[in-house]
Amino acid sequence: MRRLLNDTTCRNAKPNPNGKPKKYTDGGGMYLLVGKTGKYWRYNYKFAGKFKTYAIGLYPDISLKEARILHEEARDLLAKDIDPMAYKKLQRLSMSRYSGGETFETVAREWFLVWSKEHTERHASKVFARLENDVFPWLGNRAVKDIEPPEILLVLNRIVSRGAVETAHRVKQSIGQAFRYAVATGKAERDKTQDLKGALPSYRKKHFPAITDPKQLGHLLRVIDDYHGSLVVRCAFRLAPLVMLRPSELTGAEWSEIDFERALWSIPAKRMKASKAVKDENAYFHEIPLSRQAIEILQEIQPLTGRFQHVFTGTRDRRKPMNASTINIALRRLGYQDIMTAHSFRATASSLLNEMGFNPDAIERQLAHTDKNKVRSAYNRAQYLEERRDMLQQWADYLDTLKNGGGDDQTENKTSGKVVSFNQFKKSR
Repeated sequence: MRRLLNDTTCRNAKPNPNGKPKKYTDGGGMYLLVGKTGKYWRYNYKFAGKFKTYAIGLYPDISLKEARILHEEARDLLAKDIDPMAYKKLQRLSMSRYSGGETFETVAREWFLVWSKEHTERHASKVFARLENDVFPWLGNRAVKDIEPPEILLVLNRIVSRGAVETAHRVKQSIGQAFRYAVATGKAERDKTQDLKGALPSYRKKHFPAITDPKQLGHLLRVIDDYHGSLVVRCAFRLAPLVMLRPSELTGAEWSEIDFERALWSIPAKRMKASKAVKDENAYFHEIPLSRQAIEILQEIQPLTGRFQHVFTGTRDRRKPMNASTINIALRRLGYQDIMTAHSFRATASSLLNEMGFNPDAIERQLAHTDKNKVRSAYNRAQYLEERRDMLQQWADYLDTLKNGGGDDQTENKTSGKVVSFNQFKKSR
């Protein structure tokens, strides 16, 4: 790296004639910023896609030689995928006047820097927000080695008292991970959260409600067809039952992902629910065969949004995608808030398709689920593309039958008001 400054240049450096600060570059992103009030060593760098400026210190308190050493240390941290500014903040916290040893906040932040590299930014931000809001105000300034289980329980019970039992369990998990990091780095003797087993109310993860009765499903499909919202929302609403996607994956659709000639929708890993490693590598596309009905919906909206990046554009800003909660809002307005959500179309399709006798592996692949059996997952990498293409076309045709009255005894149809099973549907074809 070529160095440009010397001691004489730094000593004689002056701001611009108009009084505005002037930069004297030394190379590698480091420079001396000279203004009316003083001279400052700065280092510009990029971390996690964002440009940042690291304050090295004041000149002449920090000489050119010392600034270069500190600059190289910051560059070394960056090479290890550690943000120099965040690291400097951790060092300041570790010297806090409250610390009789390192504080819990110091250790938790240090653990988080390591842990967050293996997780998506969205997930990591949620975890850190819980620590900042629910833990640091009460335990942050306590020496980690001195914190006792009753103190942790008190923090967790505050969360439970507001009805967030699941959040309390997740916060306990994060505190435990920070403690185990402290043990590994010699800053604590053991994980104090281990003493809290059974101390919190248990909880069961709630599953999304979903319609699995063909008659009720047929009625919902007719209600969707009669929805009077905007064309963008109505098309997304109609497409949701056909593709078995998560709401954010559906509403974030981009025209570049749609191949009309092959009737195929290819979603990159970065838009899917996946590990950070998979998203960073962009290792795969989730391919969705498009039924004739799905193609018709996309072709209907293309004249309106085809010139934009996203298929389902935002109401106020066409450059952004439609909000993922929009379909849920529409369902609430239609009175389905207690029995159906946008995510529930996945459960509805999965339940009925399994009952219809389709290959469970093909169904799971369509849902973009990973096999929980790691050994089986390593060997079963089949895409089942043609099998899924046939399955989704039959599914779309079956939904049309239900929508046209098959399953509703108040509608005249060829099944005489009886619920249409899939076997009856196949025979009718």
